[in-house]
Amino acid sequence: MSKILIRGAKVLGGETRDVLIDGETVAEIGEAIPAGDATVIEAGGSVLLPGLVDLHTHLREPGREDSETVLTGTKAAAVGGFTAVHAMANTFPVADTAGVVEQVYRLGKESGYCDVQPVGAVTVGLEGKQLAELGAMHDSAARVKVFSDDGKCVDDAVIMRRALEYVKAFDGVVAQHAQEPRLTEGAQMNEGVVSAELGLGGWPAVAEESIIARDVLLAAHVDSRVHICHLSTAGSVEIVRWAKSKGWNVTAEVTPHHLLLTDELVRSYNPVYKVNPPLRTQADVLALREALADGTIDCVATDHAPHPHEDKDCEWGAAAMGMVGLETALSVVQETMVETGLLDWAGVADRMSFRPARIGRLSGHGRPIAVGEPANLTLVDPAYRGAVDPAGFASRSRNTPYEGRELPGRVTHTFLRGRATVVDGKLA
Repeated sequence: MSKILIRGAKVLGGETRDVLIDGETVAEIGEAIPAGDATVIEAGGSVLLPGLVDLHTHLREPGREDSETVLTGTKAAAVGGFTAVHAMANTFPVADTAGVVEQVYRLGKESGYCDVQPVGAVTVGLEGKQLAELGAMHDSAARVKVFSDDGKCVDDAVIMRRALEYVKAFDGVVAQHAQEPRLTEGAQMNEGVVSAELGLGGWPAVAEESIIARDVLLAAHVDSRVHICHLSTAGSVEIVRWAKSKGWNVTAEVTPHHLLLTDELVRSYNPVYKVNPPLRTQADVLALREALADGTIDCVATDHAPHPHEDKDCEWGAAAMGMVGLETALSVVQETMVETGLLDWAGVADRMSFRPARIGRLSGHGRPIAVGEPANLTLVDPAYRGAVDPAGFASRSRNTPYEGRELPGRVTHTFLRGRATVVDGKLA
């Protein structure tokens, strides 16, 4: 590998420094570093962050390659500034065996655009009836640490307890999609004023909150780690805050779309706004922002959920739930958290790199920008403003809720262990 000199970058948004990459690591950080034989990138005051880490990505392969593949999904991740993603288990076949998680892991290695860490299913076939091969998936080449039936809730308390007990053996974590199924039968959107006016089936906040309350108690009872996926309500924030005040090993994530969008958008009946958990109220959005700022919510996770156009270009009731998010996540966080003064860029690095890597026990990522550390880096131009055009996405799918919306910031360069995967905003 050749040397790369990033000249004049604001490291974590702070002081301007030159950063020299030599091979796979950061070799020097300082002022006026001689270029020598290095390729020079003029940062011009752009912000240098550690490579972003996503705890919650749907890559769809194997089985739904019409929506996304590991290759296209990791390209989208690189464009968004990510150097590692956790691939969720709801594929076809389900990633509930060592064989399937190893397949996804190897596809990630072949893609080369970012590291792919498979997430194993908690139960066989995501059916919630029998524990999957948790130990075998951990012992496989993929070294799975995170287990989730995301897309479905592990609603059986006994199964959830057993999973929490099992993963203790190898410091794993169970990531719960908190949705009480009986309370959400036929649900189409957030239960509230808008659902009542539109006559759409409501997804009540208590369906999320009741599962979170049960699971933090279970995690405390067996002294294990539980992670709450895509937390979306003010009540959920209070439960997680209470659990953390007790010293329990509970972590939580929020999606970019739940930090910005509200259920008022559903009045358009545009299925691009149909997502699980649903878009909530403005009061929920503000509570989520404050919780991310104060650390009650640990991290931002995209819940990147690609769908082919026929699954979204239809009437609301028939449409699939989910949004793509890898390529817009950092811009949404800049708008909702940085430009509102709730987080600085060091805080963004903490919530989008350091903490998700720590929760997922992902070595080599979420590391400080320091000499000797892996050169997993993201260079961001925060002054950029531009309308979102899904036609230019690297993802195979286009179901973004931000089409035509002006968002701030643009990832100009992404480096995976010293190798540029994105240069001047384009895939290398």
